[in-house]
Amino acid sequence: MSALETALRRTEEAAVLDRGIAPLKKAAQRAVQSTPVRNALSGTWLGHPVHPMLVSMPVGAWGLSSLFDLVGGRNGDRASAALIAAGLLTAVPTAVTGMNDWSDTKGAAARVGLVHATANSAASSLFLGSLVLRMRGRAAAGKAASWAGLALAAGGGYLGGHLTYRQATNVNHAVGVQVPSEWTRVADEADLHEGAMLPVHAGGETILLHRAGRTVTAISAVCSHMGGPLDDGGHADGQVTCPWHGSRFRLSDGTAARGPATAPQPAFEARIVDGGVDVRAAR
Repeated sequence: MSALETALRRTEEAAVLDRGIAPLKKAAQRAVQSTPVRNALSGTWLGHPVHPMLVSMPVGAWGLSSLFDLVGGRNGDRASAALIAAGLLTAVPTAVTGMNDWSDTKGAAARVGLVHATANSAASSLFLGSLVLRMRGRAAAGKAASWAGLALAAGGGYLGGHLTYRQATNVNHAVGVQVPSEWTRVADEADLHEGAMLPVHAGGETILLHRAGRTVTAISAVCSHMGGPLDDGGHADGQVTCPWHGSRFRLSDGTAARGPATAPQPAFEARIVDGGVDVRAAR
């Protein structure tokens, strides 16, 4: 096992971090409780998480500022300072959207996320210090602070990649859900009451049925946000709420109505025929 893998494993197992995580998560969850705020920060309105898109802005600006420090000469000093300032400005919404995403994590992911956020916050502080030093004419010290900040930002980025690609944080957990392409009987009509939800199985997948008159809709019961069981959630006004993090989806077509989910639920065709309920993959 490499040194990096060992460090990551120890971070994931560092239960001592949980004492700081609990109050921070409570505060973050209170801050994003409003549906408009939750949707805006999660990216529900966009159909894609916002945080990964914003990350490239401060990191890109700071990386370029360090490049100007190397090859820009005196003419590059002003450009470098401007890029540092731009990075600091864009770091604010990046951090806020990251906090929103982190508030839904737990266990090892929450621990890694806390260290990730700490590294990036320290990097921002160093770049702020770099900008102040440059403004005071201490260019050499300012450049040193920038390089230290860039190193911390790179470390934070490594942890962010671990959260996404190793721990599958905030990825679409409903992708790849499939049901048979031909009509498949999944329930008796009598079992699906008016206005009710009914979890059924087809092709090894759990599907959530909803009935309104003779119309039946069917969506995946695995929440796209983090895999929560939608069949354990409540429903009202044509929407089902995930019991894990409060994401809401329209039962009619699976679209996300409230974050933190950004991806829609896979939706399938359904019908009532000959006293039973059939489903198949959408065509």
